[in-house]
Amino acid sequence: MATVFNRNLENIMLHPGTPRPRRLRKNDAVRDLVRENHIHVNDLIHPLFVIDGDGRPEPISSMPGQNRLNIQDLCKECVELEELGIRAVALFPSIDGSLKSADGGESCNEQTLILRAIRAVKESVPGMQVLADIALDPYTTHGHDGVLTEDGQDVDNDRTLEILSAMAVLNAQAGADFVAPSDMMDGRIGAIREALDEAGLIKTGIVAYSAKYNSAYYGPFRDAVGSSSAAGTTLLSKASYQLDPANARQAEREVMLDELEGADVLMVKPAGPYLDIIRMTRESTSLPVAAYQVSGEYAQIHAAAKLGWLDLVRCRDESLLAIKRAGADLILTYFAKDWAKDYSSSS
Repeated sequence: MATVFNRNLENIMLHPGTPRPRRLRKNDAVRDLVRENHIHVNDLIHPLFVIDGDGRPEPISSMPGQNRLNIQDLCKECVELEELGIRAVALFPSIDGSLKSADGGESCNEQTLILRAIRAVKESVPGMQVLADIALDPYTTHGHDGVLTEDGQDVDNDRTLEILSAMAVLNAQAGADFVAPSDMMDGRIGAIREALDEAGLIKTGIVAYSAKYNSAYYGPFRDAVGSSSAAGTTLLSKASYQLDPANARQAEREVMLDELEGADVLMVKPAGPYLDIIRMTRESTSLPVAAYQVSGEYAQIHAAAKLGWLDLVRCRDESLLAIKRAGADLILTYFAKDWAKDYSSSS
């Protein structure tokens, strides 16, 4: 039997029509010619954290290379990003604990930090597209994305919608090009779209966090915006409103509903562990699809590279390509600036 097998194998190997896929991988030039997916600087959105005052940048220990920036430094950073070809940023405030409350009222203060930051960025870099996060977790003492029910056991969906809608209007009036509801309340896209239109803000787009999972990968972000210190833990469960990591069909329904309610862009978060959800979303809609490579994804690559276990640049690039290959048109990533420094001049 072994002799027959070896003879057949020999015939296959010597047959002139034997497929040779390696011909398309033989050198850099050929590999470049047939490459199916490319990251372009226009695909990238850089998340940035802003703090009040005029102090020096505050390094975020769990996110190497990332800082909380005062408004002046934030504007400088946006100028640098624009020079590198990055044309969009997502802004997240880290406010003083004394301003936090159970109902997140500071979110609707017309002079709150994020509104001043948006105005400053749009004045300094008018062409920079600004995404404003719409959720209450940076503003609440309990760290949840909305106001709690009277018994404190859950987030009150409909009361939260009223605040989010007012918050979205204020952020749009400040100059945000897109509002990005990340709260996962039912009906919030429709409510926000209606509020924006009634305020005459018909040009303001909505980037919907449509499939946002109750993920363990958010810890460094919660440190960055201070929601973990408010709640007393980075492990705060948001399972009653964020998606169960076990479920895909629920994500498909959320995506469909957000599109029907008027979203302009649909987002999947996190990105790397949910490539199947990105692909499903891409196949179910003609709208642009965004994916958020979250803080934990960024941190784990850096941590492994620091220990010498992984090549930082290669893993960074491979992770971004995987997200693009899955179907994302836009990628929110903390790697955006470093990637642009390496590649934007040749992309």
